[in-house]
Parts: sequence; structure tokens; C-alpha cells
Amino acid sequence: MFTRFFEGIQSDFLLMLLSALVCALFRAMFIVQYAPEKSRHDWRRIRGCFNYGFWWGMDFNAYVFLLLMVLVSIPASFFSAYYAIADTLRVGGVLVYLTVIYIASFGNMIFYYHFHDVFNATVRLGGNADKNNLADIFFNQNHGGLILAGFIPYWGVMGYTAYALCQIPKIPYPLVFDNLWLQYGANFVVFALMVILFYWLRYGGTLKHRNKPEWDEVPAYVKQDEFLGKMTLDALVAFELAWKHKISDSLQHTDEESETIMGKVFPTNVDWQRPWDSFKRTAKGAKITKPRKIFLLFGEGHGQVPFDSLYDKLNLMEGSQKFRQDPHTLAIDNFLSGGMISVPSISSILSGVYDADLELNENVNFWRGSTPVSMAYQLHKLGYHTGFWYGGALNWGSLEHFVPATGFDEYHGGPDICAKDAPRTWLGVYDHVFLDAAAERIEQSAADRYEFHFLYTTSNHGPYNMPYDEYGADLDRIMTEAPAALKTEKHIKRQMQGIWYADQALCKFIDRMRKKYPDAMFIVTGDHTNGLIPFHYHVIDRDEPNLREQVLTSFAMYHRELSPEMLAGNTIGGHLQILPTLMELLAPAGHEYYSLFTSLTEPVDRVVTPYCWLTTDMVGDYRRKIRQSLQVSEKKLPMENDISFADEHAAWCEFSGYLVKHPELLIPRQEINPALAN
Repeated sequence: MFTRFFEGIQSDFLLMLLSALVCALFRAMFIVQYAPEKSRHDWRRIRGCFNYGFWWGMDFNAYVFLLLMVLVSIPASFFSAYYAIADTLRVGGVLVYLTVIYIASFGNMIFYYHFHDVFNATVRLGGNADKNNLADIFFNQNHGGLILAGFIPYWGVMGYTAYALCQIPKIPYPLVFDNLWLQYGANFVVFALMVILFYWLRYGGTLKHRNKPEWDEVPAYVKQDEFLGKMTLDALVAFELAWKHKISDSLQHTDEESETIMGKVFPTNVDWQRPWDSFKRTAKGAKITKPRKIFLLFGEGHGQVPFDSLYDKLNLMEGSQKFRQDPHTLAIDNFLSGGMISVPSISSILSGVYDADLELNENVNFWRGSTPVSMAYQLHKLGYHTGFWYGGALNWGSLEHFVPATGFDEYHGGPDICAKDAPRTWLGVYDHVFLDAAAERIEQSAADRYEFHFLYTTSNHGPYNMPYDEYGADLDRIMTEAPAALKTEKHIKRQMQGIWYADQALCKFIDRMRKKYPDAMFIVTGDHTNGLIPFHYHVIDRDEPNLREQVLTSFAMYHRELSPEMLAGNTIGGHLQILPTLMELLAPAGHEYYSLFTSLTEPVDRVVTPYCWLTTDMVGDYRRKIRQSLQVSEKKLPMENDISFADEHAAWCEFSGYLVKHPELLIPRQEINPALAN
């Protein structure tokens, strides 16, 4: 009986090693596909990456050994019929696990393609994403059809390999005794050693749980390479860490703990039943004539990096570059979004508090009320009729509930204002079609009415399968000096065309509105930035982005009376400073308003968000606990470990969580805008 068990656990062990080998092969595929050039040939770090990745991966792979032992080898020792099909069961079981590895590994690579990181907490926010859009991206941008077709040869090769491993002649059981009790004792010792072996494997070659592999223990020489450090995580390990990551610790804190954390930054003697009083401000007096129309264009993926001088030859922002050349257009080249993906960005800028990955837009309490620092609410008090325009359907991100609760007088989705047969992606109507439809409706309103319009586009987004040639995106004209591959390889060509097209659509809308409303104000920014520069195509002399190129969104502001000194010489800023800037530029002296942050009309020495921070010379990332010089550089700049402004970071995240726990602090929807009470 125990001979069968000993034979079986050898097969179980080999199948566990097969699982680890498959993980290593996917790691190698990942490195070949995405590793920067300097990482590809650093063999010492690569060996360290694979070695540590093997042991860390045992956190999952060791269970192959345990489960096969418990579910197959042990019962097969007692029942002959079960023993006869044991290898079939082993092969079937390991194939299920290897299928999970296949899905997770390709998912991890796709995630990296879009977010330049392995699975992180952002993956938790995918539950409310548009599933049709995800499918569109998967099939049309990330070769989803090939990935699915790959299951067939993968199953075939893995099934054959697993079966062959089970058929390898096994070492016979060496502990055979005539004495029954001695035999039982030996069998028990062997079984106990197998259990100990499982724990030793699962803990990464140790029996001490506290020495188990984790991110803080990745060998320093491996971790110094940002990419190879990340590659020590198998896809399932990365997914587990991302899923376990609490979106916000603030929701777990008592009120006393929260108030202590916020009290390190907030003004003293805060009345926590009326925390807004701490953020009441008084305008110093208008600096320009109050414009009848204000347009805030919130462009999907409209980031700063294409504006950096290193990438002039790409000419991706041809429209915005012309817009910025006007002497009355003020641009800030170091600007932080309220979020690193679309949903936290939009909910932060509209509500006036950081979303901090709490998905405020999906919180029913934020459908019933909002904060007094909400953008539309504050502009409504300044006398503006407010309109929200989104190229997609308003059910995305529950905008149909969230937007009116922040105070907008009217709100429109692209499918509602455009023709039924208007061309669209899964995200929304093509930008130029959507913006033309919005312009026509705006032009129908009274020319002398004070209006604020927030317009959010969708087209600069994968899978970039629009007919760009029809819309003038001729890369031979646009990118005369760019690498030839950018203009010939279908996949990257479409992406470059898509970025150019989306910027052109924004700027054509601006031109149209400037002609119609000469005194109008325009603000152009983006929701976030991701993957705008194809570094692997040798655009410059490095093949990976610096930190500024990963996190900075765009910002430019125009009004015919604006002059550079009005922004106090600032070179840094953030989304939540746009509203107070409008107040200080437009509001009469003595006008009271609320804002968590100061205006850009005053000197700014730092910007702190839940994700990143900025000073005039450095940029930091709280998620990776790193910082880097803010300079525009053709070389890869050195990265340092750092967590600056930790108290401020904690306070702003805590405040958002505090509001979620205390919805009674929100202003009821009927008070935000009585006309939209229902």
C-alpha cells in the first residue's frame, strides 16, 4: 500500500516542478517581450530574478504537490481502482492549474502593456469597467484571438509532458521491514516528512514563515533593476498581492485614528462635524474679465510626455502645440492627475477630493450628495450654468448618478446627442463627432449666459482601430523624422495615429468655440497618461520611460487676458488646483469658496496626491516608494527609494475614507442643485 503512495508522491513532485518550469517560461517570455535593453543582458540579475521567482512562486506551486498527494496519491494507496486512474487524475488536475497559470500570465503581460506594471491594486477597479471595451482591447490590441488559439497547443504539450513525467520509472520504496510496527513507524515518518516538505517548499526553502519570500526581501542587487525586480513575482503571486491590497486603510480606522492622521496636516481645532470650514477661502479679486463661457477639455490619455522636447519629432500633439504657442496660453509641464486611471481621475476632479481608489462614483451616498468643494457646485455659486459632456454612455462609471450629484445643471452622453449611426468604439462616439455634436448644442444656448462646460473624450484608447487615414492622420507628413517602423508596423502606426487624432479633435473644438466666443476660457488636461511613447522603437536612446513620463498629465489654460505672471511662475500643479485657480482668476474680491488646495496663482512648492508627489525638481511614486529627478532627460535617470510628504499623503487619503464613513458630511443633492433634486 505505502509503495503506491511513495510512487505517487514522486509523480506529484515532478508535476509541481513542471508547474514551476512553466512559470519560469512565462517569466522568460515576459522579459523577452518587455525588458529594457540594459536588463536583457544583466545575467547576474536575471539569474537572481529567476532564482527568487522560483522560490516565491512556490507559494502557489507547492499546492500542486500537496493537493495531488491528498486527492490522488493517498486514496490511490488504498483503492486499486483509484490507483488505476491515478495518473489520469494527476494529468487532469495539473492541466487545470496550468490553464490558470496561462490565463494569469498573459493577463499580467497585457496589464503591463497598458499600465507599465505587473498586477497591482488597479486590477481591483476592473469590476466596473466596460466589459465590451475590455473585450475590444483584448482582441484588437492584445492579440486575444492568438492567445485563445494558443490554448490548443498549450494543452497538448502540457498534457503530454505531464503524462510522460508520470510514466518515468520511480525510485522504489526503500523502507521495507518485516516488523509491522516498525513498518508503520517508518511510513508515518515518511508521510510526516512529505508534509514538512510541502511547508518547506511553500515557505520558499525555509520552515520559518517570517522568512518566507516577499517584496521587501527581494535581493537588493535584483531589486535595483526596477523591471527585473518586478519579474520575481509570478503572475499568480502578483495577482494575490494586488487583490489582498486594501484600497484604503482609512476605512478600517476608528474616527479617533482618522482624526489623528488628518490632524497632522489639517488646521488645528478642526470641527470634525464641519471639516469644510477649514477649507473656506476668500478670493482676492478677479484678474481677468469674467468669461461668458469656460470649457474644460478632459482628454482621454492626454499626457505631458509628448510635449517634452525629446519627442518633438513625433509631432503627436500637433494641435495642442499650436494652441500653446499663443502668448495667452499658459502651460505647466509638470502636472499630476487626481488618479492614475480614468475613474479616480474623473471622480477626483469633479468632487474636489481625491478618490483614492475608493470608487466614489460607485458609492450610492455620492449619488445623493457631494462635497462643497465640488467643481460644478462652486462654479454654480459663481454664476455659471454647468454642463457635463462625455463621449461615452453615462452609465459608464455610474456617471448618470454621480455627475448630477456634484452639481451639474445638465449632463449628456455621446450616444444621446449624436446620431444613432454615429461611428463609435465600445468606449464612446468618435471624438470629432462627439465634440461637433456638443458644440452644436452649446451654440444653441444664449450667447450672454455664463456657462461652464466640462467635456470628456474617449478616443485616445486601445485598441486604436478607427479609420484614422480618413481623418487626416498621415504619419508620413506628421512624423517626417520618426523611426520608419512607427509609420509602417500596423499596430504601432494605429496607436500613433490615434494619439494625434484625439489631440486634433480637441483643438478643432477649441478653434470653433474661440471663433464663436472670443472671450471664452479654455483648459486642456488629461485624465491620466499611459504608454504614449513607444520606447521599444528607438525613439530616443533608451527603451524605458523615466518616472515623469509615466505619471504626468497635461495642463494648458487660455484666455485672451491671461499673462504668465498670473500663475506666479509655477512649474508644478495638480488637478485639484484647477478650481481654486478659476476662483482666484474670476471671482470678485471677498467671494468665499471652498478648496482643499491653494490656487496656482500662488507659489506652489509641492503637489501631493494618493499616488504621487511633485516638487520643483523631483517626482515620487507612493505605490513603488521611489523618487526620481523631474528633469527631461534622454538618459535613464537614477531611481531612489523614498516616501516624501508621508503625513500629507496619509491625511488626504484618510479624508476621502472619512467622508465615505460619514456620508452625513456631504451636502444633500437637493441643496447642491435644487433643480436636480429628483
